[in-house]
Amino acid sequence: MAKPILVIHGGAGIIPRESLTPEMRQKFLEGLENALKAGWNKLGTGCSATDSVAAAVACMEDSPLFNAGCGSVFTRAGSIRMEASIMDGATRQFGAATQLKSTKNPIQLAQLILEKQPNTHGFLCGEEAEEFGALHNLPQEPQEYFKTERRWKQHLEGLELDKRPQVSEDFSVVGPKGTVGAVALDVQGNLAAATSTGGKTNKMSSRLGDTPLIGCGTYAENGLVACSGTGDGEFFIRSVASYDIAAQMKYGGKSVQDASKFTLKSIEDLGGSGGLIALDSEGRFAMPNSGGMFRGWIGQDGVPHTAIFVDEEC
Repeated sequence: MAKPILVIHGGAGIIPRESLTPEMRQKFLEGLENALKAGWNKLGTGCSATDSVAAAVACMEDSPLFNAGCGSVFTRAGSIRMEASIMDGATRQFGAATQLKSTKNPIQLAQLILEKQPNTHGFLCGEEAEEFGALHNLPQEPQEYFKTERRWKQHLEGLELDKRPQVSEDFSVVGPKGTVGAVALDVQGNLAAATSTGGKTNKMSSRLGDTPLIGCGTYAENGLVACSGTGDGEFFIRSVASYDIAAQMKYGGKSVQDASKFTLKSIEDLGGSGGLIALDSEGRFAMPNSGGMFRGWIGQDGVPHTAIFVDEEC
């Protein structure tokens, strides 16, 4: 029997200490703790790693603090476009969805796809994806549900900074880059990974990122590693980041720590930035990041551990 463990992230970026008030920092830490507890409520009672990562990610999707679900950023046109993926390391089957506008919890749609049709329609897009979710009674919400005051302000400030279809890199305007994610090892020794995002602030509505792409933003393989990434999506795609970690471990014999650091360095060398969480089959994990990442983990004692800034232990 393996010792279960859950590791999460809530986005990465260059996060200056002065960018977060003590009150906001505490809110983020509480949000991470809530997600860890939600995932541990599954993992710690013998549920699968897949159920655990889905629960942790759904909890962050339900918080306006994180760039996923109800906290998703806006496109240039002022609309919402979300995406998510999940992978079961035991079978290497996955579920993924993108271009979502009304699904309350995109990770639940990804998990539904994984459970219902992983070998025939594993990656769904747009209206048909949401119709599939609604057919199976997944909650749908109007656009107003996703329109938080904080994200709308970031949207307007971003438009003023740059009228072109690219995101500002100013943390005070756009907040942490990218996504929420989770990786887990369950008592059966199975690994799983899940990732969800609202994408880039003021992106073009048709843009797709690395989050729903298996091997880029998400990957899990039993006996090896489970990974979830956050940051500059195009660079994670170019690096095939999550699978790059797995390949280094599988074919090069690297540790999860060394492989993760190497992959992030490769992304940075290309001009990108972000962060990764990676968990191996023995419960060892890594959390490398370019300049800060909302992150945490929880193990057998049920005590959540969280951190934000790059120099903080977790």
